[in-house]
Amino acid sequence: MDLFDAIRRRHTTNGAFADRPVAPEHKRAIFELAARAPSHFNSQPWRFVIVEDPERRRALGRVAGESMRDLMDDGRFFLQYRKFFRLTPEEASATKDGIHIDNIPAVLRPFAKYAFTERGVSVMKTLRVPNVLGNDARKLVENSPMLLGIALSREIYKPAELTGLYTMISLGAVIQTIWLAATSFGMGFQFVSTPQEIPEKWALVSALLGVPDDFELMVLCRLGYEDASIRRPTIDWTSPQRKGIDELAFQDTWGQPLGAEQAVEG
Repeated sequence: MDLFDAIRRRHTTNGAFADRPVAPEHKRAIFELAARAPSHFNSQPWRFVIVEDPERRRALGRVAGESMRDLMDDGRFFLQYRKFFRLTPEEASATKDGIHIDNIPAVLRPFAKYAFTERGVSVMKTLRVPNVLGNDARKLVENSPMLLGIALSREIYKPAELTGLYTMISLGAVIQTIWLAATSFGMGFQFVSTPQEIPEKWALVSALLGVPDDFELMVLCRLGYEDASIRRPTIDWTSPQRKGIDELAFQDTWGQPLGAEQAVEG
């Protein structure tokens, strides 16, 4: 796939992947390309833990499901991230950011506008929404053909120092490289982020991956081949909207219009 096409097609895959393992040649290529990502002084501070064993995937799925259920049950997730949720196409178009929750069970639609209030959290608990989402999260993770943990060397990743910033930049570069390479092979990618919201759950994920003390687990992701025929999750969202270049980029100084946009040729 052309690089520009891969960048434009890259997206988060919220649903299940096709029920087939990642081809060895694709797996090898993804991590060979990831190893080419830039890093501070060529320190290459990342290490990858690739999980394909069914039992370990099930264990990680249980942690992801429990984390999702707990976050939804006490309302933390909704109240912390409500500024990013868009409930209508008009709202998504107007802000050009956030996530548009466009797939929701009929029983919940009358309560959608209350979803991110204390009243809404109470209603959703009554309707057992945290359990539904937790079960969905568990199944998505345990049934993903490949899970990927990325850890950073604590010797190099020091948040209190400038090297911490440089190392985070390199982490972003390596993740984007993996994501684009996966996209080029017809694969999807999603962060498994809910365990990271609960420190004890994240520690359990790190232990399940066998991350040593001199490395810090930074992200957990799931990858697999996409299949458009697979049913979407019970509650799902899309995020194709993007702000225009004129809103994001300035010429020479902040606030100065960039000028006429020119299409990038593929």
